[in-house]
Amino acid sequence: MRMIPALSAVLTSILCLSLWKADAATECYSRLDADTLTIGNSLMERKFVWNGGNLMTASITDKTSGKIHRFVSLRPDFVMTSAAGAGEDGDFVSEDVPQTPVSPAFHRVTVSFRMEGLQVRREFRIYDWCPAIACDTWLKGSLSSELASAVENNADKKNIEFAADMKSRPVSAVIDRVSLKGNHWHAKAVEFWDVTDWNDNLVAERDIISYRKNSYRGNLLFMQDGIDGSGLFFLKEAPCSSVQLEYGGADFIADFGTFSVTGPGINSRDIGPDSWTGIYSVVTGVWSGGELEALTALRKYQKNVRRHLPERDEMIMMNTWGDRSQDSKVNEEFCLAELEKASRLGITHFQIDDGWQVGKSPNSAVAKGSFKNIWDNPDYWTPDPVKYPRGLKPVVDRAKELGIEVGLWFNPSIQNDFEDWRKDADALIRLYREYGIRIFKIDGLNIPNKTAENNLRLFFDAVSEATGRQVVFNLDVTAGRRGGYHYFNEYGNIFLENRYTDWGNYYPYHTLRNVWLLSKYVPAEKLQVEFLNKWRNADKYPEGDPFAPGNYDFAYLFAVAMPGQPLAWMEASNLPEEAFGIAPLVGDYRRIMNEFHEGVILPVGEEPSGRSWTGFQSVGADGSGYILVFREDNGRASAEIRTWLPEGADVRFEPVLASPACAVSGVASADGDADTSGAAVAAADVPAFETVPGEDGRVEFTLPAPNTFALYRYFTDPARSVQPRGEGTEK
Repeated sequence: MRMIPALSAVLTSILCLSLWKADAATECYSRLDADTLTIGNSLMERKFVWNGGNLMTASITDKTSGKIHRFVSLRPDFVMTSAAGAGEDGDFVSEDVPQTPVSPAFHRVTVSFRMEGLQVRREFRIYDWCPAIACDTWLKGSLSSELASAVENNADKKNIEFAADMKSRPVSAVIDRVSLKGNHWHAKAVEFWDVTDWNDNLVAERDIISYRKNSYRGNLLFMQDGIDGSGLFFLKEAPCSSVQLEYGGADFIADFGTFSVTGPGINSRDIGPDSWTGIYSVVTGVWSGGELEALTALRKYQKNVRRHLPERDEMIMMNTWGDRSQDSKVNEEFCLAELEKASRLGITHFQIDDGWQVGKSPNSAVAKGSFKNIWDNPDYWTPDPVKYPRGLKPVVDRAKELGIEVGLWFNPSIQNDFEDWRKDADALIRLYREYGIRIFKIDGLNIPNKTAENNLRLFFDAVSEATGRQVVFNLDVTAGRRGGYHYFNEYGNIFLENRYTDWGNYYPYHTLRNVWLLSKYVPAEKLQVEFLNKWRNADKYPEGDPFAPGNYDFAYLFAVAMPGQPLAWMEASNLPEEAFGIAPLVGDYRRIMNEFHEGVILPVGEEPSGRSWTGFQSVGADGSGYILVFREDNGRASAEIRTWLPEGADVRFEPVLASPACAVSGVASADGDADTSGAAVAAADVPAFETVPGEDGRVEFTLPAPNTFALYRYFTDPARSVQPRGEGTEK
């Protein structure tokens, strides 16, 4: 979808400024007056006809632009039964929920009602300064019939000659919907893929002009009026479409100006009379103008799902599994030696993967293990006394002395739909209480049904509660049916991919491309992004392959991971001495990483291909931020890059970090040789400059050699701004 240009530069300033007011006093509200329920804040308001609790949206207002979307038809927003009338026993409760270590304060509105044999509870969440309202829904009771598939093949319908021919089968499961005026609605559906051991193309966009009833896949749907540029979006908080539970083939239905969200992730057997069953949630947001406004509105909500606390959530982690020794080396002596070298690199977190525990997994290199019936061995998740005769304490203590935090790998007991979740939770709680360990990589998940999903949530919640919500789960999305990029986000970050030089499938530009594509729609700071030991297994790559990792500076590989949470997927003991030359870069990055991650990180330039000019922009408050630029392997010493900067503004760029290859003069090292490995040293030879971005925010950057990078801090003069750019990144 080609977004319409923004109405004014002031709009962008308001949108960006409001993102950083999350600590302001609550300004959210709700009220039920006669037959009208109103929910809103300073940026958005949604009005419903009460209808006995079976709400029907009457209008949605974008307070920034003043646009009021008045709905053209009054129908229930939520449909799960054949009945379409008023609800029974409707109830309304509102409350201000205080801030926790995970969630900012928010306003919650609970609406409940009964229809036929089904009880429905819908909880709306609205945050300060956020132009979106989330809705979480629970069901109890019974459904009289199975939910019909959302997909209807239009080829099975007759041609349209009469009005009666336009009728189509109604969708029996609607989670939310909007019914908008006008015949010129454009939309973009965005679908995602995880299972990254098998997939290396993780995002696909589909631009549409809404016509007759058609279905679309994805977690995101952006809608925009082709006449006035006003827009809304749906975020379906669910796993990726290809792994959702009880998937009917679609997530969204578009029919001219009516857009619906479908696919609740349950069947009738999941609903019972004794307990509430949650379905997939929906977030409805507003925006007006260009793509920057749409993406900023989305990101404001996403940053509220889990508070990003630097002391808890920022990490430069080392996990030794990437060198494929599996569990053959892991023991106290190995870990203590790794910690010394990890400290030299500037690593903040050291994670012991599979092999620290008594039990042996199927991936063990030393024994034929299993994940079946884990709790037949009550000591499965205790430190192996042979490998760690003094427990984990010597490793944890030495790590603390070095300023490093220890984390562990863990595989929940998947049998019988995680029915042993309480034992699993107790195992992690014991590790937290005995050793203070609170970072856990969660692997091996497979979520086949709603019971498994519910038990998994009980596991996460129990550990989180017992640790004062200080635990961070690294949620692996490399295989199996898991949460993807838009589900379980309140529990931690995302372990994105496994790539190995041993198999010749680690290519730096592939990793860069995956992060670049995801960062448009997923907060990059929530992704663990790997970089590997480029010196290993050079013989596993074809001779003359220009994109083999050995052709890149080690600093460049680290820079690829900087938009996310860098993950050193390697054994430090296998690194040559020259690898530790990136320590100054890592140290410089640590000083600015949280500020970099606080902004709205979006892709800029061309899609990474190994030959592009590409990068990321962290859009900050008050017209400042960061731009990370990569010159891939190409012969262009300079290139104009499309950015998210406002056209016509005065912008100053000051280099912060840069590739060692950018340094033309080094400083003397201890042995007297020139040392140009430090990022600050290299940045000193990248000139600061001032410019005025052109159309689409284009700025010319120069880097001296292929496969180099530079990170700039930028400052804009908003007084000179004209129109901000209105279209997406260049491909």
